[in-house]
Amino acid sequence: MILSDTRILEEINKGTILIKPYDRECLGSNSYDVHLGKTLASYKEHLLDAKKHNEIECFDIPDEGFVLYPHIFYLGVTEEYTETHAHVPFLEGKSSTGRLGIDIHATAGKGDVGFCGNWTLEISVKQPVKVYKGMPIGQLIYFPVEGPIEIAYNQKKNSKYSNQPDKPVESMMWKNSF
Repeated sequence: MILSDTRILEEINKGTILIKPYDRECLGSNSYDVHLGKTLASYKEHLLDAKKHNEIECFDIPDEGFVLYPHIFYLGVTEEYTETHAHVPFLEGKSSTGRLGIDIHATAGKGDVGFCGNWTLEISVKQPVKVYKGMPIGQLIYFPVEGPIEIAYNQKKNSKYSNQPDKPVESMMWKNSF
């Protein structure tokens, strides 16, 4: 079951969902539109290693936009800071974004109860496409949780992506033990 617009509004009023900045015009019948933040990043090295800290270079999108190219993996960020304390948030691309050949996540479209932060986007494109800061990029949908939560994500000692800033965050796979 997905929360409807009226249920999302109820949860915002209760404080279990927080979206900043919030704009009522961005609330759809069962989702909330999020926008591309001003900062993008790409990895400094072409070869990534899952066991090492792969560093990124951040750069701001100029007012005239920035062209994304295929075969380059970009990290972006949502303008919106969100908190979800009683539901599972999912971030999906908008159909208009998909029709431009833009994928906004490789695999990480699901958040956890207790996720607090800006969403890092895992962006790839099918052909060159110009993007702009502030453009609609995706939509959040919320699912209720069945049963009590023992430990919310923002309370876990090993949560690697808690309190994400308004800049892209690189993979923290290297922090895992394997």
